[in-house]
Amino acid sequence: MIQGSAKNFRWRPPRHTLKERQTASEVDRIGLRLQLRKRQVEAGDIVLLYGDESEALTHPYLARAWAKSGADLRVPAPGQAKKVAMLGSLDHLTRQLIVHTSLTKRSSDFVAHLEQLDHLYGPKPGQPSKPVVLVEDNGPIHTSKLSLGALAARAHWLTIEWLPKYAPELNNIEVVWHDLKAHHLAHQTFTDIAALERAIHAAVIDLNRERIAVPLAKPRSSA
Repeated sequence: MIQGSAKNFRWRPPRHTLKERQTASEVDRIGLRLQLRKRQVEAGDIVLLYGDESEALTHPYLARAWAKSGADLRVPAPGQAKKVAMLGSLDHLTRQLIVHTSLTKRSSDFVAHLEQLDHLYGPKPGQPSKPVVLVEDNGPIHTSKLSLGALAARAHWLTIEWLPKYAPELNNIEVVWHDLKAHHLAHQTFTDIAALERAIHAAVIDLNRERIAVPLAKPRSSA
């Protein structure tokens, strides 16, 4: 039995850490670079985007929820789960999430997402535009021959800020992926891929409306 100091303890699960796999100097260096990039955004000099991939399943994403004592919190998950890949970018200033969905997570899908960014941020005749900095990890779909060629073709307006390995804490989109799944897609079973894709895009619209309306709101906590 713990005496005296029991109030200093609380029940909580351990978490994985990637620190032993990181190069600390690289994490610090890129962290400082990203702070400078944010200052450039504040000065109105650039657009800063955080890019990453995630996925959603036809089976329900389970998150903590308020419920009456004794309530049945089981969510049906019939059949075999299917997944939809989500390739996205988060605008640091506007907090807008831009998402391309696909059945695969390949270089061609990343290029399709870059085409979305062309439409939103790329230079257009007679219209002012700002240089865009896109933060990405060194994953194979970003560094393939196809992807590097697509990035090179956009080098006149799009610069990549490469993240060090095993440093998701430097990528602000990670929290938004969690918010999307835990608060907009949670506890739902989707009948097929088409229904899941419709739900993802509807959830992105809702999430953007919510985040842009309250740009300084703190992220919600959940499982």
